[in-house]
Amino acid sequence: MRGLATQPVVPDLERASAQEVLGHMLERHHPRLAMACSFQKEEAVLIDMLLRLEPSARVFTIDTGVLFPETYQAWQELERRYGVAVEIFDAQRPTDAGWEVGACCSERKVAALDLALEDLDGWITGLRREQAPTRSDAPKLAFDARRGIWKANPLADWDAKAVWEYIAANDVPYNPLHDRGYESIGCVPCTLPGSGRAGRWAGSDKTECGIHV
Repeated sequence: MRGLATQPVVPDLERASAQEVLGHMLERHHPRLAMACSFQKEEAVLIDMLLRLEPSARVFTIDTGVLFPETYQAWQELERRYGVAVEIFDAQRPTDAGWEVGACCSERKVAALDLALEDLDGWITGLRREQAPTRSDAPKLAFDARRGIWKANPLADWDAKAVWEYIAANDVPYNPLHDRGYESIGCVPCTLPGSGRAGRWAGSDKTECGIHV
């Protein structure tokens, strides 16, 4: 991880479209730029948008080893459709370790993210403000001084209806779990069907895995 960086002036992209935010990031940071992908509907939209703008753009995922089979299916389909090789950062637990939510989310996934971002100047995520109260003020563009990296959330002001309309209009492949009541999809041990992020860590007060906090 980089040391603490000086906070630069952040351009105001709040009125920019998702494609314009992506264009801004590509113009200034490609190829030291990558999109984080968890193979949910938002990332399916962003892969379609991003690779239309720049076919050589980079996409990475953090693989805990306990993703749903349908998530691996969506992963393979998106790679086939767009000709992208998703970069993998391993957050799998040791084979002799018991399952423990905190260790996966707060330790292994965050460590894998830090490794993924190590040589980048910018990253792109699928955060949307309506997903959770913890994301309600997510900007379209921010600078993370702790990591010394730009972070773009091009879909920050989109609602779920807009996401699905884009998927339908552009025939974008998406995770089939969305059709089975899973609005937000994480790992098998910690995800149930539910609206919003209600199915994530159900029965606990946990709301974020640590990647976006």
